[in-house]
Amino acid sequence: METYYSEEELKGLGLKKYGLNVKISRHAIIYRPEELEIGSNVRIDDFTTISGKVTLGNYIHIAQTCGLYGGDAGVTMDDFTTLSSHSLIYAISNDYSGFSLACPMVPERYRPADISASVRLERYSLVGCMSVVLPGVTIGEGCSVGAMSLCNKNLEPWGMYVGAPARRIRERNKQILALAEQFEQECRGKTGYDR
Repeated sequence: METYYSEEELKGLGLKKYGLNVKISRHAIIYRPEELEIGSNVRIDDFTTISGKVTLGNYIHIAQTCGLYGGDAGVTMDDFTTLSSHSLIYAISNDYSGFSLACPMVPERYRPADISASVRLERYSLVGCMSVVLPGVTIGEGCSVGAMSLCNKNLEPWGMYVGAPARRIRERNKQILALAEQFEQECRGKTGYDR
């Protein structure tokens, strides 16, 4: 048996939309597939969970055992972004202060302080393994987030961030812009290229 769903099987998942060359592991879990939009050249690996409103651009890799919890606010990963294994992105969260009950089995009226805010990974950003991105955070263009980091506030573009909470330690090289341009020129006109 193939590791990834076939084209025919992808059609049957009920996704909102998807492009060309999409590889979704048969072991991934997708809740509310009608809210999942996927561009082209995207790979989602084993044991990843995707729930709620999630939008994935082009040329994206989501490694094993990740979680993207979009809720109604949504998670967006722009083109050329990567999420390393065991990383989690939350656009929704319970309140931990004691002003709300914290359980999805309790009606919303008893959870008045629940948090819901969109999350975005801008182009060329990548998140290292076992990192967590909290509701309302934008990871700026070209950022890299080191392993086991906590992103609880916006990250400014083209920085390298590490730690809990994540802090900027230096600038990230922009050579990838030239590589991406060269790659896109090489791909123009080829099947599976979506830009």
